[in-house]
Amino acid sequence: MKLFSLFKQELAIDLGTANTLIIQDDIVVVDEPSIVAIDRRTNETIAVGKKAMQMHEKTHDNIMTVRPLKDGVIADYQAAERMIEGMIKMVGNRRRFFSHMKMVICIPSGITEVEKRAVFDSADHMDSKETYLIHEPMAAALGIGLDVEEPIGHMIIDIGGGTTEIAVIALSGIVCDQSIRIAGDEFTSDIISYMKRQHNILIGERTAEQIKIHVGSALHELENPPEDYAVNGRDLMTGIPKQIKVSYAEVAHAIDKSISKVEDAILKALEMTPPELASDIKETGLYLTGGGALLRGLDKRIALKTKLSVQVADDPLRAVVRGTGIALKNSDRFTFLIDRKSV
Repeated sequence: MKLFSLFKQELAIDLGTANTLIIQDDIVVVDEPSIVAIDRRTNETIAVGKKAMQMHEKTHDNIMTVRPLKDGVIADYQAAERMIEGMIKMVGNRRRFFSHMKMVICIPSGITEVEKRAVFDSADHMDSKETYLIHEPMAAALGIGLDVEEPIGHMIIDIGGGTTEIAVIALSGIVCDQSIRIAGDEFTSDIISYMKRQHNILIGERTAEQIKIHVGSALHELENPPEDYAVNGRDLMTGIPKQIKVSYAEVAHAIDKSISKVEDAILKALEMTPPELASDIKETGLYLTGGGALLRGLDKRIALKTKLSVQVADDPLRAVVRGTGIALKNSDRFTFLIDRKSV
């Protein structure tokens, strides 16, 4: 068995809109932003992940930075392949000698057959001999330690970069789900619009992301509020760089409408839930995963809206990739994995 493992490489990949994570041998070996930098003249890949993110919105005409995933699915096919290839190279120790590569890749539950095919094709180009797909909410449930095979309903809310996935899981399957394309990226663009409208200051995507991390809030009043955050941008009236301070209450106001849409999707998923599973959810509560789960006060806001208990997963950013890793180890046992052969 050990001899065979020398010729085998197994990777669990959480292909996210904002970040891509890869697990090998139960260890997170890659945790990088989902972005690639390309030289327009030679069409060569210059950088992938953090290095490409440092270049983002700072490039000249000869360099282009691309975020290949939009709304949780591959939007730029060639750039996605370059990014996945670059990140697999980061794993190192690629066992090229008779290597049998096996992958489990995470996908949104609202994905179309065409989008699914794009993921399989990308894996094929990476020489993957066995490719499985797993839906994000299922991976998140596994990653936070739930027994997905038992006849008990659990509701998972996975707020990523491009999509918010809400699913009720029981007996190794998704009973009902809602997948909406409102998540971290939408919150970021809300902050950019608010700064332009309210303060007449133009900020970039990276700065808006930092505002969200430092003073992001889903509630207008917090018990332990963060300190105001200093933001640098360009004054739209004078064109001169300018600094202002932003409070958490302003960010809460900026992203309020988008969070309301997430709440509506949660209520819609609860409406679709069969009554027996709904009674389970009353007992077990809701589970929050994904980067959006780190938004201050979001669990309290959802709890107020649904009158149910809400738990934020430990290390919510890595819950999905951990679950994908568990699915990789048990790929012969879990029936909810989508194999390339059956699509």
